[in-house]
Amino acid sequence: MHVIVLGSGVIGVAAAYQLAGAGHQVTVVDRQPAAGLETSYANAGEVSPGYSAPWAGPGVPLKAIKWLLMQHRPLVIRPQLDMALIRWGLAMLRNCTAARYELNKSRMVRLAEYSRDCLRELREETGIRYDERMQGTLQLFRTRKQLDGTAADVAILQRYGVPHQLLDVAGCITHEPALARVRHKFVGGLRLPGDETGDCFKFTQNLAALAAQRGVRFRHGVTIKHLLRDGAQIGGVVTDAGTLTADAILVALGSYSPLLLRTVGLRIPVYPVKGYSITVPITETAGAPESTVMDETHKVAVTRLGERIRVGGTAELAGYTQVLHDARRRTLEHVVTDLFPHGGDTARAEFWCGLRPMTPDGTPIVGATPLRRLYLATGHGTLGWTMAAGTARVMADLISGRPPEIDLDGLTIERYAR
Repeated sequence: MHVIVLGSGVIGVAAAYQLAGAGHQVTVVDRQPAAGLETSYANAGEVSPGYSAPWAGPGVPLKAIKWLLMQHRPLVIRPQLDMALIRWGLAMLRNCTAARYELNKSRMVRLAEYSRDCLRELREETGIRYDERMQGTLQLFRTRKQLDGTAADVAILQRYGVPHQLLDVAGCITHEPALARVRHKFVGGLRLPGDETGDCFKFTQNLAALAAQRGVRFRHGVTIKHLLRDGAQIGGVVTDAGTLTADAILVALGSYSPLLLRTVGLRIPVYPVKGYSITVPITETAGAPESTVMDETHKVAVTRLGERIRVGGTAELAGYTQVLHDARRRTLEHVVTDLFPHGGDTARAEFWCGLRPMTPDGTPIVGATPLRRLYLATGHGTLGWTMAAGTARVMADLISGRPPEIDLDGLTIERYAR
């Protein structure tokens, strides 16, 4: 079969690699000049199955009000008349119940745990390198209230067999020695030892090279205009370089997926939620993190990537704009200098933003669609890097006519039809 993959972020490239391995002729189409140059470029660097949870949950609406009032706030809403945002926001509020939170988290953890196993197999198979570390994630609590509030999350982790450790101050310092210098600023943490870290951009670029060796053709610098619908199936893709046809088309365009799907009458509740990062060169190794530290107060992740520190966070609702706001940089700088004051030189940091494709229930949309030949792999939110390897394997199995190795109930577009 000939398969066209639309999008060369980590999801699209990983899917192309697996599809080629399954014996298909694969073409990847992207407007960028190379792979991994949009949301995959400078994300927080976490591969965190244990941290896979929907943003919508009990108490979140009240927390959101508090976040909006903080000086270094993790949530930013730019006022605008945007019906897509209004619909998405109302749908998210409907998911802020204990029952829906647990259901959505179970779906996310299912794919994330599978993806971690697939990534390990891929690493063994290819020897791919990407500044990877396997030293877990530490969720850091600055207040006793945050620490005491972990009971519900710990119960869910136990239910799904996710390894975890609740730590006091000394325990946190054991795993992140640099925190000893700021031990008075936190009261404990939740460690997820099964989580990993790595540079998503390096991974995507290196995997694209491996995919090319498998025969994948990359058509970069090509703008996708719309899909061609022929009754109940998709006939091709119209681009500025002509019309492309294939036996199957996989849409992996992140936040831009819903814009393309509207051209053939499909609607999915994916909204772009802007995230920011800074990448800081390390100046003192002993003062830098060993892995990922998630600041629970500011919802900012501080991750070690080789000789750099990646600091990522903020959820900004502002449509498709990618304007860099200095206030968000100041928040990221505040967190990294507050927790790791001797780790890196923020004056030499690279400032970046990307659009995360968020669904209102937090769960991605993977699988077939009501239109024959058309498949989706989008809506992964902040967990595209975490779920990429597993999503790619699922899509390769589906398109090849094989049953996936995990249950896709609740992961496909069908859940919105219901």
